[in-house]
Amino acid sequence: MAFLLAVGTSAVWAAPKAGEPLSFVSCPIVRDTRTVPCWLAEHGGEMYFLTLQTDVSAPVNPPWLGHRVLVEGVVSEEPSICGGRVLKPLTLSVMPDLDASCNTVLPAEERYDLTFEPPRPPGPSKGRLAFGDPAARDAVATGGPAMDFSLAYEFDGQVAFRHAQTLQRILDTARAAQVEEVRITGYRSATRLSSGEVMREREDIARRRAEQVRDLLVGAGLDSVKYTVRWQDRSKRPGLSGAENRRVEVALIARR
Repeated sequence: MAFLLAVGTSAVWAAPKAGEPLSFVSCPIVRDTRTVPCWLAEHGGEMYFLTLQTDVSAPVNPPWLGHRVLVEGVVSEEPSICGGRVLKPLTLSVMPDLDASCNTVLPAEERYDLTFEPPRPPGPSKGRLAFGDPAARDAVATGGPAMDFSLAYEFDGQVAFRHAQTLQRILDTARAAQVEEVRITGYRSATRLSSGEVMREREDIARRRAEQVRDLLVGAGLDSVKYTVRWQDRSKRPGLSGAENRRVEVALIARR
């Protein structure tokens, strides 16, 4: 496979400069620290920092040991974290197939000590699923003919914990503005890895994403509005990051 070829030719790999996009599939690596574990990935002889082991509501969720991860990001000028170059912005997508070779755990080292502030008080997450907002929300907008929202997805992914805030805002805004129509458009994408390999999402993912958002809103009680559900395939022209096309757009149309 293409990403295996990239590992085999790492001797001639030119390390990317700050500002360059980077897309690769690799085994995630856990580095232990005194406070909280951090996640890394190796590509082309370079180590990259992915994220910290934090709450499921964090913007970037950790990958899993035992699975490869698709890493899509831009090389940052920020100082290294846990011995890895920082990628920002960054999207991680856990690959569904098991890979027993993805089991590396590095011991803690004093030079990689972290200062960590938890994103919420200790304790269980109280069962937040599709809806629920771990952060305080601004006042709900009620003006204008349309209110637009966007949900970003992992590769081949559907609704996850991090979508809770956006879904709750859609629901609150739709109720406050007394919308008459909800227009939902799902998208399918593809990513061209830095090695040249192209990864395309499953053919039906755009429809599944759009219909799932509709079903969640209806299930939450927003059932007295008209739903217009569409889907589009944006996988024909893959770029180094297809993350921007892995999304669902929701437009709320208020009564006139």
